[in-house]
Amino acid sequence: MRNDATYEEVAVPALRWTLDPCGKHLNHGSFGAVPVAVQREQQRLREVMDWNPVRWFSSLATNIATARVQMARLLDVPEDTLAFVLNASAGASVVYQRLMDRGPAHVVVTNHGYGAVSMGAQRLAERTGGTFRTVDIPLDAKSDDVLALVGEAITAAPTTLLVIDQITSATARAFPARELCLLAREHGAQSLVDGAHAPGVDPHPVCIDADWWVGNFHKFVCAPRGTAMLYSRDSDQALFPVIDSWGARDPFPARFDHTGTLDTTGWLVAPFAWQHLEDTIGWAEIRRRSAALADDAVGVLRGALEDLVDNPVPDVGMPVGPMRLLALPGGLGRTREEADALRVPFIDETGIALSFTSFGGVGYLRLSTHIYNAIEDYEYLAKVGVPLLHRWSIDSRRGA
Repeated sequence: MRNDATYEEVAVPALRWTLDPCGKHLNHGSFGAVPVAVQREQQRLREVMDWNPVRWFSSLATNIATARVQMARLLDVPEDTLAFVLNASAGASVVYQRLMDRGPAHVVVTNHGYGAVSMGAQRLAERTGGTFRTVDIPLDAKSDDVLALVGEAITAAPTTLLVIDQITSATARAFPARELCLLAREHGAQSLVDGAHAPGVDPHPVCIDADWWVGNFHKFVCAPRGTAMLYSRDSDQALFPVIDSWGARDPFPARFDHTGTLDTTGWLVAPFAWQHLEDTIGWAEIRRRSAALADDAVGVLRGALEDLVDNPVPDVGMPVGPMRLLALPGGLGRTREEADALRVPFIDETGIALSFTSFGGVGYLRLSTHIYNAIEDYEYLAKVGVPLLHRWSIDSRRGA
């Protein structure tokens, strides 16, 4: 049932996008979408770059520093704690690189972790002669349950680094990030928080109690792709860009402002993107409307799935505003590889861009709403997409 009063009575100001009007874009959380105004600002900067490349790159570090300071003010964190990186995984790699020569790294992750970040953590442990352990957190675990399970793991054996998610990718839920970081510190461990989905979703996205935090701005903030930030609680941390540059001898975070010939116009546009959405609609309204739409979308899809799936809307313990998880018909997406393999064929068959994930041997579809979505998108998914998934499920069980 639609909850009309929560969002459909709100007039959405005219934010323009270049998304394919013939498609249904229900997977904002993977790669985001960039408003026309933000695209034009980035293109303007690219034209300036190509007008006089020598002058552009000679001034680039200064301009990146200005954008970095602007983002720190928008995020309400000290200016000397933030650096631009290409994405959350790149920021995690910076942290792992720092720990490579600090002795055996005993790393703890959870089974909800993002694959690339967890694999990097495992590589850190292996290369330093440390250990790598995964804490199994049930899908429906509440905050206290998560704290108890992680606490048990980090006290059972030596722990150097705890890597946790702020908002999980595969399971569309939150973790008690601040409390976990404090718990790790209490037991002598450092913490890295993967906040890839937090900017734009959490009113205060930077987990300042983490030793390190990484977050993407090309998702819900709608900045250009390849725009993320790395936070370090200790501004004297020996963090260095993955690619060396002429800024290598500068202090953190200034050394990250030197990027050689990379096109970092997305970093320069990030404050503009944040402010554009604030000025046009307002972040509080975007979060409110997106969460209300996600709730109504679940209501529509629950009805379409309830005859196909025993538990179409699983309890994720700590739900997140614009993200929701629904179960796939049996036999679909049981592994990450199987789930990933559904994405493009589903787009080709239905025109619907959707995220498919896997957790604990069960396949799920993940919704992530933004301001350009409407309830009609999810009614179309229920009418066209769910029957296709049902047919694919039948075929998979027949071994087709």
